[in-house]
Amino acid sequence: MTIAIGNDHAGPEYKFAIVKLLEQRGIDVLNFGTDGFDSVDYPDFAHKVAEVVDTCKVDFGVLICGSANGVAMTANKYQNVRAGLCWTKEIVSLIKQHNNANVLCIPARFTSIPQALQMVETFLDTTFEGGRHQNRVSKISCS
Repeated sequence: MTIAIGNDHAGPEYKFAIVKLLEQRGIDVLNFGTDGFDSVDYPDFAHKVAEVVDTCKVDFGVLICGSANGVAMTANKYQNVRAGLCWTKEIVSLIKQHNNANVLCIPARFTSIPQALQMVETFLDTTFEGGRHQNRVSKISCS
């Protein structure tokens, strides 16, 4: 499994912790985020992650910025991306079970690193329920 991760200046510490967790689970990581705290533009990183998710070059994506709204809006412009903004592991479960989300968006200014790690683990361990949800997911894309 390969996961792409991207972040702006609000999320380097989150990214480092998440990458460590993913690598401990034997998951390959493509790092598209900044490692520093100087101001950068979140769309630059969100586009890189969304592009590789959209083209199935990776299995999933994780995006981190201050509110996670900007990265979610950017990623969701891509045809095959279903990015969900989450701040609890319960919401993460629902975006995977009901929406077949393939990108997890984490708001660094509204969650702790331990919460973010729990959300990533939940994202990885939760599966899409299909069934009635598949019909709904099929209606998301504007193709």
